[in-house]
Amino acid sequence: MQLYNQQNIKIYNTLSGEKETFKSITDGYVGMYVCGPTVYSNVHLGNVRTFMSFDMIFRYLQHLGFKVRYVRNITDAGHLENDADVGEDKITKKARLEAIEPMEIVQRYTVDFHNVLNTFNFLPPSIEPTATGHIIEQIELIQSIIDNGFAYVVNGSVYFDVHKYNESNEYGILSKRKLEDLIHNTRALDGQSDKKNPQDFALWKKAEPAHIMRWPSPWSDGFPGWHLECTAMSTKYLGDYFDIHGGGMDLKFPHHECEIAQNQAAKGQTPVKYWMHANMLELNGARMSKSTGNYINPAELLSGDNDIMSKAYSPSVIRFFMMQASYRSVLDLTDAGLDSSEKGFKRLMDAVNLLELLKESTTSTQDISKWKQFCYDAMNDDFNTPILIAHLFESVKFINQIHDGSATITATDLEMLKTTIHAFIFDVLGLKNSKKADNSSDKLSGAVELLIKLRQEARANKDFALSDQIRDELAEAGIQLNDSREGTTFSY
Repeated sequence: MQLYNQQNIKIYNTLSGEKETFKSITDGYVGMYVCGPTVYSNVHLGNVRTFMSFDMIFRYLQHLGFKVRYVRNITDAGHLENDADVGEDKITKKARLEAIEPMEIVQRYTVDFHNVLNTFNFLPPSIEPTATGHIIEQIELIQSIIDNGFAYVVNGSVYFDVHKYNESNEYGILSKRKLEDLIHNTRALDGQSDKKNPQDFALWKKAEPAHIMRWPSPWSDGFPGWHLECTAMSTKYLGDYFDIHGGGMDLKFPHHECEIAQNQAAKGQTPVKYWMHANMLELNGARMSKSTGNYINPAELLSGDNDIMSKAYSPSVIRFFMMQASYRSVLDLTDAGLDSSEKGFKRLMDAVNLLELLKESTTSTQDISKWKQFCYDAMNDDFNTPILIAHLFESVKFINQIHDGSATITATDLEMLKTTIHAFIFDVLGLKNSKKADNSSDKLSGAVELLIKLRQEARANKDFALSDQIRDELAEAGIQLNDSREGTTFSY
């Protein structure tokens, strides 16, 4: 089924600053590249939110029937401390401080990255290339840029000539920054730099004697520039012009700006049709920062072992919380917000579990086909998950009404309702029904069903004291009994 032919998808393109109708370069196929982590420390929640946004986009495009090649890289070399071509490589520095091999650092934090994403039910990308695995491609790309006159070699390092590039192209086209303003706001070089201009950036850095991670090149034994890696890997697997490039808002400048310049300088064309940027995650109204102590990592949030939140939250509750905001908006992580999402997630799962108990009728009191299109309309409007979730809660109300007998639904509409709810909740939003998946939950359900049966027998024998005692003690344990004409159900 090719639903994408029936949908009018709008994507906010950072390049144009507008929502644009999405049309893939090749019909039925989408190439999407997302900048992955630099693996020198544990993945933080801000990263998780960014990758979760693009996991959702990947899921929805696949749901619509697109064949998606999703490439998300691992930066395992070349990312200097302050992103300004000076300082130590982040991975090398961590390895030096711990007195171990850099690739031990890479392995440790790549495993952590995958474990965290698996915990939050991410789909794996189609390809996950590493910077160190593509040194040859990066050297070839640098040579093309040099040959085309947009880079220069000094003392074994290679720099991109931003001023020369700007004579025939527009450096700043993505971030809407003007080179003249960048020049005005940049301090003069201190005389120790090999760069012609402060705005120039490294394509290749000559390694100092103590630098462990190094590779031979025509210019020196050294390592690639951070910006170059993504240009080499994205175009290798998606071609010189592909559909979507994503990442965090913080990468728009200079990283993505430099990617555009490199591709234009090497290949004579812009690399990407739609640039997408996910916004940041705050903590209690302030920027999340280790240095200020306003920080919580995924493991602490999941375990409850922290001084910021009142309790632990499940992966699906956290994922649901993040999906309740647009990927382009700043999201504030708070205990109150997570607690509210936990209650909302429970309502959603209770309704999903009720679906199998609903009885069919000859008429429907709600237009399910229209509701279904509202769900698609929300997602087609730049992947508007908050509006989608609002429509899903409309269905929760309807499901409860059908269950208590105040609304009806036909067999055809019930099947459409089930299919649509499961598609959007589980396939697109990536949530998990913990009650269904957890064996201990199944055992608890059996025990509660037995108590409900004993309560029914007590009521039949007019032993209302015992009936009330069973109901009240279950309520104290967090299990709510719901009596209706159809019988007794429970939620917790």
